[in-house]
Amino acid sequence: MSKVFSLEEAVAALASGEVVALPTDTVYGVGAAINNSSVAKIFALKQRPQDVALPVLVCCVEQALELGVTWNENAQLLSNAFWPGALTIVVSAPHDLAQTIGSTTQSVGLRMPNNEALLSVLKNSPLCVSSANNHGEAPCESAQQVLDVFMDREMFCGVLDGGTCSGEVSTVVDVTGEDWKILRSGAVSEQEIAHALAK
Repeated sequence: MSKVFSLEEAVAALASGEVVALPTDTVYGVGAAINNSSVAKIFALKQRPQDVALPVLVCCVEQALELGVTWNENAQLLSNAFWPGALTIVVSAPHDLAQTIGSTTQSVGLRMPNNEALLSVLKNSPLCVSSANNHGEAPCESAQQVLDVFMDREMFCGVLDGGTCSGEVSTVVDVTGEDWKILRSGAVSEQEIAHALAK
């Protein structure tokens, strides 16, 4: 039965392959372990197109590196400046990882969120996390909204209540090439990114 989880219950459910809604520094997200069956549950739960890649949340740069990604100088400069925070950094990724998260390119978007409860969860393992909503609809900003949307769905296990989350969406910046480009505008401005990358 879907319910509101404690931190320990959320960690246990994620470890067993379930989808759990989690508070972030932006909005609520639905998270799962990075494996094919768990990721498939997120796509099904959100009715999300299979070719729209899921971002991965990490607790630190070291955890990102353990995924085998290419962490170049631009990625390091941006993480130094904006992590933890609302910046998703797209870097080159191994084929298996890219395929698992639904990426049509050899890349992955990584973010270290500025939310204490979520970072405690992520210390156990990185997670695929997408905003808690039906694809194309407004994201949920409270645990109750999450329950209202997902309570009766088979793929949904429960929610970790972190109060109200109503931050601005993360900016997504691609640093896979020599130049960088913004894929989605959000909380971090283009000027702030340019300043952080000025060499």
